[in-house]
Amino acid sequence: MQIPREEIQRKLLHLIALLMPIGILYGPGWSFPPLFMPIVLFLLFAVSMIVEIFRFRNPFIQKLVLSTFGSMMRKEELCSKISGSTWVIGAAFLCCILFKGHRSISFIALTLFIVGDAAAAIVGIRFGRIKIGKKSLEGSIACFIVCIVLFYWAFPAIPGILDAWGGRATLISTVAVSTVITVFELIPLRFSPSLTINDNIAVPVIAGYTMMLLERLQLLG
Repeated sequence: MQIPREEIQRKLLHLIALLMPIGILYGPGWSFPPLFMPIVLFLLFAVSMIVEIFRFRNPFIQKLVLSTFGSMMRKEELCSKISGSTWVIGAAFLCCILFKGHRSISFIALTLFIVGDAAAAIVGIRFGRIKIGKKSLEGSIACFIVCIVLFYWAFPAIPGILDAWGGRATLISTVAVSTVITVFELIPLRFSPSLTINDNIAVPVIAGYTMMLLERLQLLG
């Protein structure tokens, strides 16, 4: 199946979200005040959420949003569901707060999810044959491979990311974190028929806590 242009645009927009983990990790080195990124991310999330709420109630705002971003939004996001990009901003804010003493964990969790999710969507649409709910096994395999490659081979070559663990993550931590991201990206975190946590906000947080656990067990680096 050919990949729709709208899906490519949507994932390119999500990749722009990589500016958030980059800011979290390198902001202090750029002389940003300690509270700069948390405040910026909170304001972005608050403004985005306000726009989301009001667009469902105000036809003018809805028309403005759809004319600007409508081509990149999924069907369920057009009229009744908060968009994934808003939840990604929320995830960045939560990671920035929850892992404030571990900026590298925020960066890794967010980056792996953002890039892995994009790979899963594009590969799933183009090559997906084995369906698992609304997603595909092929997309999940792509997500897993991308996470492994980034965590085990790419991140060690980039200054500052893995310095706290001797410059390289262990293979067991790489596989564990990549598996967590892949599984929770694939399977909705559903507590009841009416309560499902959006994967865009849940997966980076779960991945971050997985890394915290691995660090305490001295299995991360």
